[in-house]
Amino acid sequence: MSQQLISRNQDLKLLRDEGYQIELYGGYLIAHHIPYVNKFKEVKSGKLVCSLSMSGDTCIKPDNHVIQFAGEFPCDNNGVEISGIKHQNLNQSIGNSIILNHSFSNKPQQGYSNYYEKIKRYAEIISSPAKAIDSNVTEKPFIPIKSSNDNDVFKYFDTNSSRANISMVNSKIQGQKIAIIGLGGTGSYILDLISKSMVAEINLYDGDKLFNHNAFRFPGAASIDDLKKAPMKVEYLYNRYSTMRFGLHAHPYYIIQSNLDELLSMDFIFLSLDNNEVRSLIVNFLIDHNKKFIDVGLGVNLVEDQMIGSLRVTSFDGENSEHIDCRIPKVDDLENEYKSNIQIVELNCLNATLAVIKWKKMSGFYQDLVNESNSTYSFNNSLLLNEDVYET
Repeated sequence: MSQQLISRNQDLKLLRDEGYQIELYGGYLIAHHIPYVNKFKEVKSGKLVCSLSMSGDTCIKPDNHVIQFAGEFPCDNNGVEISGIKHQNLNQSIGNSIILNHSFSNKPQQGYSNYYEKIKRYAEIISSPAKAIDSNVTEKPFIPIKSSNDNDVFKYFDTNSSRANISMVNSKIQGQKIAIIGLGGTGSYILDLISKSMVAEINLYDGDKLFNHNAFRFPGAASIDDLKKAPMKVEYLYNRYSTMRFGLHAHPYYIIQSNLDELLSMDFIFLSLDNNEVRSLIVNFLIDHNKKFIDVGLGVNLVEDQMIGSLRVTSFDGENSEHIDCRIPKVDDLENEYKSNIQIVELNCLNATLAVIKWKKMSGFYQDLVNESNSTYSFNNSLLLNEDVYET
């Protein structure tokens, strides 16, 4: 994908054709083999790195003039720092064994109109002293670089992560195989959120079809033509989200006793079911096999023409399960108004969001100072309770 994108964008193609050793990696543009002089007047080689701004597969004007650098601070041929470009000292990994050490600032009056201008200008400033010392060095070595496959879960570059400088944090969930069991309102929003992450696989399990009432609890907007076809939920969602990423697998059937073993190959499982007996069956199986999971629950009651209730997120870390019996229901609550078609899409979305945040905490993406195994949010009094904390 990297080489194709370079060929489609004139500024990137011009850099490559002139001999710059460029690479597209995780939403970053990297120019390798940039010669510079360090404080000991030694000629070294570093990397220029900047986040990409893109519209689809087309580069647009860079959103800022700052650029990052992997290497020592560049100096003139006398070993004196080139102070005119100094911006910040860094110590930040972006993955692929690249550590950003510094950022530079050199802003033309109108900014940089494209990435060719930006890379070329910084490369000239940094490499000129090195070429004055050794006329054989060049920032244009005409050395091809093998494209990275780290971004291959997506069908286009994740420039959001590179703009926010969180690509390395994102890598903590890279490669995970996820299962979502139950693709109703909450499960569909779980899919929506984790589809934007670097997990390797997302397996969708549900044996139900998509009807009108589901459309009002799903992300996005299903068309009437979609609903007339009454597609399986997982197949509808697969078609929607496979436009963005690879690694989606639709399983248009329920998880039952006979196919529980399919979950053994998963790294993490989300449970968003409305059948508590099946939920209990799956939960017991996952605990027996030390498989990490999160179970979500939503209870709503209508009282005097207003709804009250709470959301629940219960997690199992593969070790501590003492809280499970008292948190996850085993039988259906006949008083739960959620069984009807009350439209509560915002509660589905919030329940999914809390679950995904907890999963990312368990994966090391977010800091977790509490390490709770159960949390509930009561929406009539805006009370969030964290419970069942195990010693770590």
